[in-house]
Amino acid sequence: MSSISDRPALLVLADGSAYMGRSFGSIDTTVGEVVFNTGMTGYQEVLTDPSYCGQIVLFTYPELGNVGINPEDEEADRPYVRGVITRNICRRPSNWRSTEALPDYMARHEIPGIYGVDTRAIVRKIRAVGAMNGAISTEILDPIDLLRLVQQTPSMAGLNLVREVTTGEIYEWTESTPTPWEFNPATEAARATTGDRPLTVVALDFGVKRNILRRLASFGCRIIVVPASTAIEKILEFEPDGIFLSNGPGDPSAVTDGISTVQQLLNANKPMFGICMGHQILGLAMGAETFKLKFGHRGLNQPAGLAGEQVEITSQNHSFAISEGSLNPESVQVTHLNLNDRTIAGLRHRELPLFSVQYHPEASPGPHDADYLFEKFVRSMQDARRQKATV
Repeated sequence: MSSISDRPALLVLADGSAYMGRSFGSIDTTVGEVVFNTGMTGYQEVLTDPSYCGQIVLFTYPELGNVGINPEDEEADRPYVRGVITRNICRRPSNWRSTEALPDYMARHEIPGIYGVDTRAIVRKIRAVGAMNGAISTEILDPIDLLRLVQQTPSMAGLNLVREVTTGEIYEWTESTPTPWEFNPATEAARATTGDRPLTVVALDFGVKRNILRRLASFGCRIIVVPASTAIEKILEFEPDGIFLSNGPGDPSAVTDGISTVQQLLNANKPMFGICMGHQILGLAMGAETFKLKFGHRGLNQPAGLAGEQVEITSQNHSFAISEGSLNPESVQVTHLNLNDRTIAGLRHRELPLFSVQYHPEASPGPHDADYLFEKFVRSMQDARRQKATV
C-alpha cells in the first residue's frame, strides 16, 4: 500500500532518546505528548476520541490495523491524535466491516505513524520518567534537530485544548445505539419519559464521544449538545431536566469558562452527570483541585470501586485527577477509587443530584460494567421532574 512505506521515520522524546523506525500514514512531522494505551482492541475509537487531541499514542498491543477502519466505530467526525506509534502494522486488514486500511485512513487525515520500534522499551521509559513531549518525522532524521522542535512545544499542563474540539454550534443528537450492538436495553421504567414529553439533557461538549450521546439517546433522552463556552442563560433556555458534562482533552483547570458555567449551574439544582474531564470540571467547580498524573490511565481494564463494594472493570483515558485532600468531605463523597493507584474515580454531592466518574461507562472500546450510570442519571432526572410537578 502507498501509505505503508520503507521510508525511514524518527521518533524523538523530550529527554533526548531517539528511535528509528519506518513510516506509515502521512509523510510528515508531528509533535505532541507521547502517551501509551494498553487496550488490545479499539484503536479506531482511540484515534477518533477527542480526548486524545494533542497527543501521540503508543499502542502496547504489538500489531495495529488488523480489522481496518469502518464508519460505524468513529467517535467523532475525524481522528484527533497527533501521531501513532506501534511495533508492527497490518498491511491487509481482515474484517467484513472494514471499508479502509488503517494506514490509508491515517494518510487521508494527514496523521503520521512510526512502526518497527521497540514499543516495550518506550513504555518502560514513560512509566519510569512520565509522559513527555515527543515528535515523529519522516522529514527531519537528525535527532538533535528534531529534539529542538520538541523543546519548543508547550507541555500538556496548562493547555486548554477544549477550544480545539468543542462543537462550533448547538445541535440536537438523535442517534441511539444500533440494535445489533445494543447490550443493555433500557427497561420501560428507565425510559426517559415522564409525563407527555421526553427528558431533555443539555450536554456541554468538552470533546464528547459519540457513544456517550448514543447511550443517552438509547434511554429516550432528548439531547441538546452545546459548545463548552455556552452561557448559563442559553443553557437554561432549553429547560433541561439534566446537565451532562462530557470528556475532553488537555488540562481541566485551564477550562476556566467551563468551570465558571458549572459553578453557576450548581445553583440551578439540576441533576448533573460528568464523565472524565466532565468529572474533573465538576470537582473544580465544587472547590477541588486537580493534578497531573505521572503517565495517566489509558486502557480497557482499570478496576474502580471501594472496599467491600462491587468492583467495575472500566475503560479509562485521562492525564489528570482530582486531589482528594482538596475535597470538602461535608458536601462531596468519593464513590469510586482507581484500585491500581487509589486516585479518585467517582464523586457525588451529598445533597445535590450531582455525580461523576473518571472513567468511561459508555465503553467503545471497553467493558460495559458501568453502563448502569446512564440509567442512574435518567432516574435522577425523572425524580427531579416528579418533585417539581408536586410543588
